[in-house]
Amino acid sequence: MQYVFFGTDNFSVIVLEELKKAGSVPALVVTATDKKMGRGMRLTSPPVKLWAQKSAVQFLQPQKLDDSVYYSLQSTVYKLFVVASYGKIIPKRFLDIPAHGALNVHPSLLPLYRGPSPLESQILDGADERGEVGVTIMQMDEEMDHGPILAQQELGQVQSSKFKVQSCAELQDALAHLGGQLLAETIPKWLAGEITPREQEHEKATYTEKITKADGLISLDDDAEKNYRKFRAFTPWPSVYFFDEKNRRVKITDAALEEGKFVIKKVIPEGKKEVRYEDFLRCAE
Repeated sequence: MQYVFFGTDNFSVIVLEELKKAGSVPALVVTATDKKMGRGMRLTSPPVKLWAQKSAVQFLQPQKLDDSVYYSLQSTVYKLFVVASYGKIIPKRFLDIPAHGALNVHPSLLPLYRGPSPLESQILDGADERGEVGVTIMQMDEEMDHGPILAQQELGQVQSSKFKVQSCAELQDALAHLGGQLLAETIPKWLAGEITPREQEHEKATYTEKITKADGLISLDDDAEKNYRKFRAFTPWPSVYFFDEKNRRVKITDAALEEGKFVIKKVIPEGKKEVRYEDFLRCAE
């Protein structure tokens, strides 16, 4: 089955691996361009490009989805587009190219948590603690996370108990595996005409916002549960930090919620190496 996969990050790679396990490898991958990253500003390839090279799959890295990309995709007969954490808005005319449209793997139970930060937002809201996290396979339209639903699954349906994540990265991996498996089950049924798309309950939609580095700032006087949720949601990025009495940034690298208290275990003071929090406090005295 000839299909194109749009994706960029580690979430996308896990979805690709699950599709590959099911015997469904894309004919082409569209991913982000290489970017300069880190202190040395080294040119770094996105995870999906590395996966494509390793798997001998053709790939494109367009700066933008312009006419040249459109006509390139249109020149080959593809049955389907699959999108998982691509990171760019795909214009409607692209979605209309394949005969069976474009399917998106979204890491929430739509219409809840539409937008750019569903993973972080679910942790901040305590959805994982309530067992209310999952994935949606939806047919894409011109609006963000708005299209009809083909399949949904709660993470709790495949876990023996409520899934309590320690970090956003852990939730991402769990939902990527679940989403890839659900997608592999859904695609054959969709192509065979066995699925009737279900319109989302748009009046129940909730929306997330783009996460910035500033979101990682916490006050040690805030509610303990709120601070711990922020720590889990923003680890590893943008990370959680506070400012000490000398207005120096202190990054929290290890913490826990113990007996209703937010317990900091390790920190990285600005310009220094990681230390135990008790040692940091001792030096600050």
